[in-house]
Amino acid sequence: MILLKGPEEIALIRRAGQIVAEVLAQVGAAARPETTTEELDRMAEELTLKRGARPAFKGYRPGPQAAYPKSLCVAVNDEIVHGIPSGRKLKAGDIVGLDYGVVYQGYYADAARTVAVGTVSDTAERLIAVARQALYAGIEQARVGNRVADISLAVQRAVEHAGFSVVEEFAGHGIGRSLHEEPQVPNYFRSGMANPRLKEGMVLAIEPMVNEGTAALKILRDGWTAVTADGKLSAHFEHSVAITAKGPEILSRLSDA
Repeated sequence: MILLKGPEEIALIRRAGQIVAEVLAQVGAAARPETTTEELDRMAEELTLKRGARPAFKGYRPGPQAAYPKSLCVAVNDEIVHGIPSGRKLKAGDIVGLDYGVVYQGYYADAARTVAVGTVSDTAERLIAVARQALYAGIEQARVGNRVADISLAVQRAVEHAGFSVVEEFAGHGIGRSLHEEPQVPNYFRSGMANPRLKEGMVLAIEPMVNEGTAALKILRDGWTAVTADGKLSAHFEHSVAITAKGPEILSRLSDA
């Protein structure tokens, strides 16, 4: 069932999204050489609690694997998503995907960005730019009367036109009263896939994950971290977006952005 949200609910998701944006901005700025991914996680949780919210991912358990043990997902270089923070130190030339969500007064928001640590390769810089562009291409299609496939195809075309590949095992999703709601929002489309029409009051987390090489991935022994099958780079961007009569509203952006 797809849950439509009223103005008061969207206002709460917007506040949750602004908290996510504020946290990601500060954590992204702190992603420097010698900083550990554990330090970034600790910073994200402290900033969230100070704002009267709580981390959405910590303790999350969607299936048979162990609950996610941290607050922030940190994906470095060939890691696609769900990397578990640790004592690993970042180094110049790394690219770092930061995926974060919070719960505020019972409502969820989720966003992600990929940042460069110091100077990175031309390929890494281009990959980050394409992944970000693909996100906004998808958001542009998040309009009343369109369908999920309009978002999916916009993302897929932006990625593949640039010569990269889109991850198919993970998808965007509805969000609001729960972290993951219907509908699924894949970053690609094929005939026969579910393709609901977009309606006012839907809130979607749109999140392209873009690989430098093959789209194939593998899950590490921790049961969470997804990495590229060929060891090449991956980048991830995400926003929580409300479908409104006036067009898409990005809820997980800084209030002055």
